[in-house]
Amino acid sequence: MIRNLIFDFGGVLVDLDRRRCIDAFKRIGAGAVAAYVDECRQEDMFHDLEAGLTGVAGFCEAVRRACPGCTASDADISDAWNALLAGIPPRRLQRLDELRRDYRLVLLSNTNPIHWRKSVADYFTVCGKTVADYFERTFLSYDMHMLKPDEAIYRRVLAETGMAADETLFIDDSAANCAGAERAGLHALHVDLGRRQGAARACTADVTPCFAWQP
Repeated sequence: MIRNLIFDFGGVLVDLDRRRCIDAFKRIGAGAVAAYVDECRQEDMFHDLEAGLTGVAGFCEAVRRACPGCTASDADISDAWNALLAGIPPRRLQRLDELRRDYRLVLLSNTNPIHWRKSVADYFTVCGKTVADYFERTFLSYDMHMLKPDEAIYRRVLAETGMAADETLFIDDSAANCAGAERAGLHALHVDLGRRQGAARACTADVTPCFAWQP
């Protein structure tokens, strides 16, 4: 019996718009960094920000160093990076609200302080609530200094919440992250809301009752 749900953030809850983000970086003279977004590369300054190895100021300085001639301010660079986020549809927040009646919900995300602060202020609040109304805990890579799909990050979430792995379903848009969760003993549901392929469903002998996550 599934009693616990662990949600990813980007691509599962919040919609992503890579083209808008690429255009935003190009407008501020950071075309070299735009290529990272275009190729979905999580390297260098992007990796360091998500892993908590550098802060926002260090990230912005690294962007300027990587893009000769770029004189954009930290605020402009942060705004360009936030252009990746396209908001959380209210129906997903409403679904989370429904799920909390029957499951324990936590969030586990490879994310960064720029995206998270924007989301907490502008996206989780669209239905008049806060992120704490939807999740009992939020586990953020930059705070944990750990990244999915390392098995250790899932084991830490289980240890800190007291959740049993075999009673927990992990929902993510990355097949690699789902595989990491399964290696840690969790059930996993791979969804790809970005391609709008319809509802992802987990319904196997090991995962009962059926759980569906609507795009």
